[in-house]
Amino acid sequence: MSSTTTKAAKKGASRVGKLLGLGTERLLREPQLVALSDGLVVTDTSAEAWYVMSAANTDLMPEELQDAEQDAAALALSKTLAGYNCHLKIIWARLDGEVFREEARQIFTAGDVEMAADMWAKRLDSLDLPQRHILLGVRIAERDSATNAAVKNGISDTLGIGHTGLDANELTQLDASARRLERRLEATPWRCRLAPVELLAWAISRESHRPQPAPPRLPTVTGASLVRLTQSKAIPMADHVRMVDARGESAAWVAVLAMPEFPEMMFTPGEQEWLRCLSEITYEHPDTGEETLVCPEASIRFSVWRRAQAVKEVDRVRKSAKEQRRSAAEGSAGETHAETEDTEQVMEDLRQRLTRGGMTLLEDHPRLVVSSTESIEDLRARADAVIAHYAGISIDVVVASDEQRELWLETQVGDILRVADLGHIRETDTLAASMFWGGSEGGDETGPIAGLLTGTTPGVFRFDITAGSARGDATTTGFIGRSGRGKTTSMMRAILDASLKGAFSLMLGFKGDEAGLCKAGQYLGVESHQVTCGLETPGVADLFRLLPKGDATLQVVSQLLIMLPERMRDAGVETHLLKACNAIGEHADPASWRVVDLLKEAAEDLPRDAGQALEEISRTPLGAPLLGKPRPGASPLRPAPGLWLVQVPGLTMPQAGTVPRDMTMTERVSLALMRGLIAYSLNTAARPDLRDLPKIVAVPEVHVLTGTDDGRKFLDYIARTGRALDTSLAIDTQDPLSLLGLDGVLEAMTTLFAFELTTPRQQDALAELLRMPVSEASRALIHSVGKFANGTIRHGHCIARDRRDRVATMQWDAPSAELLRALSTNPRDQAEDHDQAMEAARTSQEPRADQSDDQTRDAGPQLSKESSGAT
Repeated sequence: MSSTTTKAAKKGASRVGKLLGLGTERLLREPQLVALSDGLVVTDTSAEAWYVMSAANTDLMPEELQDAEQDAAALALSKTLAGYNCHLKIIWARLDGEVFREEARQIFTAGDVEMAADMWAKRLDSLDLPQRHILLGVRIAERDSATNAAVKNGISDTLGIGHTGLDANELTQLDASARRLERRLEATPWRCRLAPVELLAWAISRESHRPQPAPPRLPTVTGASLVRLTQSKAIPMADHVRMVDARGESAAWVAVLAMPEFPEMMFTPGEQEWLRCLSEITYEHPDTGEETLVCPEASIRFSVWRRAQAVKEVDRVRKSAKEQRRSAAEGSAGETHAETEDTEQVMEDLRQRLTRGGMTLLEDHPRLVVSSTESIEDLRARADAVIAHYAGISIDVVVASDEQRELWLETQVGDILRVADLGHIRETDTLAASMFWGGSEGGDETGPIAGLLTGTTPGVFRFDITAGSARGDATTTGFIGRSGRGKTTSMMRAILDASLKGAFSLMLGFKGDEAGLCKAGQYLGVESHQVTCGLETPGVADLFRLLPKGDATLQVVSQLLIMLPERMRDAGVETHLLKACNAIGEHADPASWRVVDLLKEAAEDLPRDAGQALEEISRTPLGAPLLGKPRPGASPLRPAPGLWLVQVPGLTMPQAGTVPRDMTMTERVSLALMRGLIAYSLNTAARPDLRDLPKIVAVPEVHVLTGTDDGRKFLDYIARTGRALDTSLAIDTQDPLSLLGLDGVLEAMTTLFAFELTTPRQQDALAELLRMPVSEASRALIHSVGKFANGTIRHGHCIARDRRDRVATMQWDAPSAELLRALSTNPRDQAEDHDQAMEAARTSQEPRADQSDDQTRDAGPQLSKESSGAT
């Protein structure tokens, strides 16, 4: 029961509103926030449950899937939200470099963490990227009438007492209601989850355009903390609201735009997705003339009518039209207006569709919010751009003159609908067709930043190549595309991030252009090692040195056996090899070169001939890393955190299924070297003392391995056991067809980065891996992804399929030009860098011009002595 005072106040407000031609809601005082909690906003008049809506990647979605997505959203609106008063908000936040700096300090643990964090902080600040947040508020309880609350607030202000405290039992009940609704909304295309209290506090406090303290990390924000977050001052003008900071100066200018007219028919998917297109609106800056994003925000208050309510309202309109027709027919003219007859017929058809369950209705009040922190002229330029953009898709948008105060209050979290006459009653499909949750989405929620989304929704693409095992997921990542499009450089970028996290990162380089990985690692302060297999690195890949003592013997026998000619294998040399390896395995310092020496000293001809053959092989670039005698001080591969680049130039692998007798000597030695590196990789991945250390094995030009039986088995094993061993596999290839038979690799591939390909067969294979339709549209997309509009190469631009199977276009990015140059695989860049390094080394050894002759004479012998010592 309302008190006499409350009734009088309400009647007074109604009388004033009617006198001025306004609704009662326009004159009511704004609700007062009482408490914030995870998913809850409680005011003195009501309680709302707030959810974060997940975005869908619709940019590259086939049209039939977009239609299905829209139908599912319309069904969710009519079934899940029927009868609720809802508030949809689309808001934007700038990616703050300082925020990511703090995050980077938590992500990275190795190398120069401060340097990496600083580079990315500066990069994000320079990009000034907006980030979209989609929030849904649902009113789940009424706590008091607005008029009643206004009276109570007035009394409490007069008496200096408070009454808006939130009882713990009430909070528990509200939380339970919010979570019940969350379970239903999780099954919708939006995959809603309760909004964290920090996000809600930010969404509320940002409206003041004042620097606000961070919300306390408490289960519930109330009292003084809530007051500090909501302090603001807004001065309404005819066509905007001026926000004032604590010093009384203008902090921002905000205009609320209404959408009074929509076309009778809208076509989707397409440009008439009237909320998805918010991120596409640009304007010309009035001072600089630069074309930049407006990023208007949206505030949509809506309520989906239950079928009985909709039928009742339709009947009311139909009966009204019928009475008007009868009244006109009884007049002297006996004529009725065509509009009246049409209305009656439309309402009759509409009632039939409603009663048959074929449609539902909603009442919505769409508003667009444009703001500027620069000037009123900048605000008006932004608003004009928004109006012009929507005019181009046949939607009227206007600045709501003399309604700015009410509309601005209406857009606030926790407020009410105030301007009811600027709304629409229409089919639920209309709101679903706006595709407010569509656009470009991809990547992980946390982790290092790999690059930038390049679809209709701006943002960053986060990717952690080692995170699969921690999630209990598969651990393989693919980089596929033609040469020169940036796939190897992108792989190295991902490996660098893993190394900054303290992972053991091994890259098996078969091309020879991956040296930039170690240069970039050294630039970031990561422990980096480059090993180039050749005559200069004898014994560097000797399995006696790489594997535990008990595991090396049989692996070495296998290596030696495949390098020897077929006639020796037929003669039974395997037994002699095993005997020699067992003997050397007991040595204090076992090594393959000792096995060769032991075989050469054998009394029998067969092992002696084998030893001599192996000694000759040890003098070749491919044989020396396996059989050569290590030089003093040479550091072999070892299982330690950091970057390990093993380059094997000149490797010539036999085709799969080739028997040893048909292999050339180069192919046999290449296969033996590859088997040694594979054994080292597998052993490192399975080491018990490294079980808690993230590991990654990266293989550029993986078709070198997929063409051999050993290589295919290795890739299959790493892919299938990666989660258990905390070992991630990264593969890079120009030939997606070579992967289609590797079921273990394909099943474990959680993320794929697809670069340009040109031949239809390869394009179709890549489309299958992306889980896109094999069609002409997919081929055209894959063909064009590596080029700008003018046809020049767009390095690092690709189609990404993330672990949730979302497909989006993205651009790999580096936080600094120096890092990107270090990673370059371009031979010209590498040659220039080498020449510069040599010139710097030569210059550093030349005597300075200001040195005296005596100083020069003193320096000469010293340099000579140091050089001699180094030699």
